[in-house]
Amino acid sequence: MIERYDAIFFDNDGILVDTEPLFLRATQEILATVGVALSAELYHDWVMREGRTVFELVREKGISDEEILEMRRVRGARYNALIREGVRVLEGVHETMDALRGLRPKAIVTSSSRDHFDEIHAQTGLVAHFDFVLADGDYTRHKPHPDPYVVAARRMGVDPSRCLVIEDTERGLVAATEAGMACVAIPNALTAGADFSRAIARLDSMSALPGWLGLD
Repeated sequence: MIERYDAIFFDNDGILVDTEPLFLRATQEILATVGVALSAELYHDWVMREGRTVFELVREKGISDEEILEMRRVRGARYNALIREGVRVLEGVHETMDALRGLRPKAIVTSSSRDHFDEIHAQTGLVAHFDFVLADGDYTRHKPHPDPYVVAARRMGVDPSRCLVIEDTERGLVAATEAGMACVAIPNALTAGADFSRAIARLDSMSALPGWLGLD
């Protein structure tokens, strides 16, 4: 199976590290300060499926753009504080990186900001496994637009049709397939109910990826 692909691109949050619940918690806390109750279901539908911002809910309450900008800053600071309390590398990630060592070029393609990403991976040691990282600011439009993966293929110097993407969200899956890439979905508790019909496979955890690629 691995011979079909010249490069493998991994999402970060929810694929390599269990950070999505932390970001949701920080977002829920800051929205609660202006009386907006954000459920996990709405967060999934708006952010993880459609790529929208939950701050649209805040704007509907008459909060100004300047106040929203400050709320985003406070949310970011709270998220960083939660990250510093400890980040869990997801099941099978270290083993998968070891199995793929030297076999194919790999990159991380994330919608996270660079400062959050760096804060996360100061703890994990995972970045050393990858040829490069693309984060917010390295491309024009975020997932579900294909831009992040188009830029990744161009930077890697590979044909998109020869790339494999590992994603946990519907918006990530759409971004990958719209870029012309194959995508394996590995959902988590927040994304399990999403539509992954465009994925070429759906796995229970990263532990299953080496076997699916024929590396066992």
